[in-house]
Amino acid sequence: MTYSIVARDAKTGEYGVAVASRFFATGALVPHLRGGKCAVATQAFVSPIWGIEAADRLAAGERSEDVVADLVARDAGQASRQIHMIDARGHLAAHTGADCVDWCGHTAGQEVSVAGNMLAGPSVISETLAAYDAHRHLPLAERLMAAMEAGAGAGGDKRGTQSAALVIHRSEDYPWLSLRADDHPDPLAELRRLYDVAHERFVYVADAMPTRVNFSGTTDRRGIDAAIRAADETRKAEGRASRSFATELDT
Repeated sequence: MTYSIVARDAKTGEYGVAVASRFFATGALVPHLRGGKCAVATQAFVSPIWGIEAADRLAAGERSEDVVADLVARDAGQASRQIHMIDARGHLAAHTGADCVDWCGHTAGQEVSVAGNMLAGPSVISETLAAYDAHRHLPLAERLMAAMEAGAGAGGDKRGTQSAALVIHRSEDYPWLSLRADDHPDPLAELRRLYDVAHERFVYVADAMPTRVNFSGTTDRRGIDAAIRAADETRKAEGRASRSFATELDT
């Protein structure tokens, strides 16, 4: 009932997961990431335990293929489950259980994996991967959104789409960006709106947050405020209205 993409940007070190489904709040259960270490998506007859354990083990240095093999061997429900992941070395691994609902399957490219079940057909994941490759010049978040939109254009979840999510981690175990549309008639479009809103203010605050190597983060707000003002001025100069509901209320 879901399709998703997991990827690493080798240039920036970012890891990301994007997912869409005809299921409520898919972003609450499918993505599991560890900063600078791995990205995992667990779906179909979903086991969040698979996702949590896989992410922890990959972050500890285990190989992705070993983690997948062990999860499958231990779980009596593995035939109804699907998982795919990328580890700190850029290695990919995936499992699509024999009892996952058609169409189901997975595919992979260079440091990117796509998987889905209960889809309109195999073109959903092939078009998702092709769009990701075609947009490698874009930032990872935009690349993932373009990929998911291409998958939707190929039919997506054959029952339609209810929810979607986009999660990006940089060096930390907290997300640099985590967007969710939990119950929406066009959740991928809603992710686009949220992404635009995040770039009005949020990302400048996120860039200043404490990290493992900078425990205090940025403590002087002046640079943050200046970046927000500059972004606001640029948006207005380009004739773009704010896409934030909160900003609309303030104007």
